[in-house]
Amino acid sequence: MEYGKLLEYVGDLGQVFGVRAGTLTEGPARGMRTLDVDNGAGLRFTILPDRCLDIASISFKGLNCSYFSKTGMVAPAYNASGDNFFRVFTAGAMTTCGLRNVGNPSEVEGESFGIHGRVGSLPAADVGAWVEIEDGTPVAKIRGTVREAAFFGENLRLTRTVTCRFGENSIHVSNEIENLGFRDETMMVLMHCNVGWPLLDAGTRFLAPSLNVIPRDAEAEKGVDSWFRMQEPTAGYAEQVFYHELASDEDGNVTVAYVNRGIGIGEALTFDKNAFPVFTQWKQMGQGEYVAAMEPGNCFVGGRLDPRNAGRLTVLRPMEKRSYDLTFSFHSGEKELDELDNLINKPLKKC
Repeated sequence: MEYGKLLEYVGDLGQVFGVRAGTLTEGPARGMRTLDVDNGAGLRFTILPDRCLDIASISFKGLNCSYFSKTGMVAPAYNASGDNFFRVFTAGAMTTCGLRNVGNPSEVEGESFGIHGRVGSLPAADVGAWVEIEDGTPVAKIRGTVREAAFFGENLRLTRTVTCRFGENSIHVSNEIENLGFRDETMMVLMHCNVGWPLLDAGTRFLAPSLNVIPRDAEAEKGVDSWFRMQEPTAGYAEQVFYHELASDEDGNVTVAYVNRGIGIGEALTFDKNAFPVFTQWKQMGQGEYVAAMEPGNCFVGGRLDPRNAGRLTVLRPMEKRSYDLTFSFHSGEKELDELDNLINKPLKKC
């Protein structure tokens, strides 16, 4: 519905669409800013400006799609460092990993790199949230910058813009990473996009145009024949991680998804394979630790010293910038889920 027609039905657009700012007041989340977005068609999500403008939660058609770990939401005052990462890892709907390490901790030339890097626990600056009209349609936009910097060290800036159009069940996340320093910087980035119950359940399937699926380790080898099939929460489950070689369309775009036909909804993620050449699937079916993830990245998740990353890590020259964009989309009903299945499998049919 166009903006002019919509105003015939509402006195204020906030009745059905928009962004609302708030502040959390309890526990370790106290003091964190929130930006709650309602798209007017059953999609709602919360962004945390104080955690890299990451997406804390997503619900669709009244059903939760994301996962919270036992830590709940944690303010950046409890900054991640080394093994403490797991005490502040909310997971949420999207956690940004990087910008100088992804995965295992390591020490390189006397510098320590913690699990999944620092950027996901850094607050954003220059944060703005507004609604504008584009081609007659209200569009919610959230923008801010995150700096990962140190005296005598790196100076990297992430500029993020999150966009959601009225009535469209999708979230577009634009990421521009720039080296503002005067030396080359090794840059690693991964978008840790997590799904949880009830979207994630025993009947849920992971759909991906996979040409090859490579288990990360011996534990993953046990489940390599069932990477696409989710199960009920399982006692003593050890995480399984798979690397997927994905087929793309003619423009280099890839779509993957978690689909639960039992409740009739699916969450898809679309990204550019050229920007994100490595795709990781995380499958954790433990009791209380029941989560799965889609993880497009520019590197493998073993950290800076992982032999698989040798010779492939991105180096940003001074003042160089690169874009890493992705789009979440949400689908309901048999017709939409069938169309999503066909979209994901289409690149495989051309191979």
